[in-house]
Amino acid sequence: MPDSLMIAPLAATGPVDALALFFALVIGHAFADFPLQGDFLSHGKNRHNQPPQLADGSENAPKALWAYLMSAHCLIHAGFVWVITGSVVFAVAEFVLHWMIDSLKCEGKTSFAIDQGLHVATKAVFVLIVWLF
Repeated sequence: MPDSLMIAPLAATGPVDALALFFALVIGHAFADFPLQGDFLSHGKNRHNQPPQLADGSENAPKALWAYLMSAHCLIHAGFVWVITGSVVFAVAEFVLHWMIDSLKCEGKTSFAIDQGLHVATKAVFVLIVWLF
């Protein structure tokens, strides 16, 4: 991978390193999914919810505001993955997978617990890839 796409080197040469990387990714997930999401993103990223009022007090939100908010939320997650792993590939994968998983939840096809389990499983797969390859 070109150095320009790396933030920090990946390291998971043993089980302790792998567990530390997994723990860091889950901590990043907890930050991005709870305090950094907030009501505006949480409510607004669901296309079935009425668009939230904008910060300027107007109710003239774009019709597809939900897609912008879902993307912003997923970019926050991708940023954490990129900073923690140093891999832009994992960051892009996180963006796409997080979008898909959260969309399933917003469509009522998964529960909160399944949603969170899939997100944690995604992080476990990233760690396995780093550790095994």
